[in-house]
Amino acid sequence: GVDPIEASAAIAGESSTATWTVVWTDLLTACDLYRAKAYRVDPVPNVADQYFAYIAYDIDLFEEGSIANLTASIIGNVFGFKAVKALRLEDMRMPVAYLKTFQGPATGLIVERERMDKFGRPFLGATVKPKLGLSGKNYGRVVYEGLKGGLDFLK
Repeated sequence: GVDPIEASAAIAGESSTATWTVVWTDLLTACDLYRAKAYRVDPVPNVADQYFAYIAYDIDLFEEGSIANLTASIIGNVFGFKAVKALRLEDMRMPVAYLKTFQGPATGLIVERERMDKFGRPFLGATVKPKLGLSGKNYGRVVYEGLKGGLDFLK
């Protein structure tokens, strides 16, 4: 196995400024300033060969108000990282000032329930697959069948 401290440092790097090869553009950036830092590694209690890695990111790495930017940066391709056997995000903590940049959804759950006339149960949705390549007619057919079958929404 990989040393847990080395693996944590590699995950921090891979999810921020590092890459698998040397690139000349490293000389043009302040990589050390923006590189995520693995600052603590603890063993999972009563579990062999599993660890909690604590990784800090500079808030300047993230676009204000963009959950897509935040999640792509922190939990993007790092989950395909071959240096570790398995990886799971347990917790994220963000500064209150950063959280205040998120406007939230345009409407809340109550408004959506009223629009759809669905109350007293969870919404049920699905993603159409394949995401690309269906004609408009075939996409419409998939949506029709899904809604007819009981789904509340498809994306």
